[in-house]
Amino acid sequence: MTKHPIEVITSVERRRRWSREEKERLVAACFEPDAVISEVARAAGIHVSQLFRWRKELCQIVEPMTEAATTLVPVIVSEAAPAALPVPSDPPTMSHPRRKRSDVTIELGRGRRVRVDSDIDTEALGRILDCVLGRR
Repeated sequence: MTKHPIEVITSVERRRRWSREEKERLVAACFEPDAVISEVARAAGIHVSQLFRWRKELCQIVEPMTEAATTLVPVIVSEAAPAALPVPSDPPTMSHPRRKRSDVTIELGRGRRVRVDSDIDTEALGRILDCVLGRR
């Protein structure tokens, strides 16, 4: 016969106060191999969501704010001088004039939309739309 500890609450206070050590112990039990969080919570007499909240609170990494992190530094934006540009070692080749990049937005309905570059391969776009629309 296994004896289970029983907690008797005699005060009128309905909320139980958990120490940090108790919370850490229960959260650590969740990370054990083959641990089932709902079983850990049930054994402690708490709801699973409480255990998840403690896990979130205890697992947060808080980095102390340093003075350097809060110091603002002025930024000056200026155009580069022609002398600062690298000099090409090869003679210039025939380049194609650059076309303006433009996006195409395709409304699929039910709040779905696909945004692609106007230079997209039409076959690739067809495959993408087939997948999104569930035709394959």
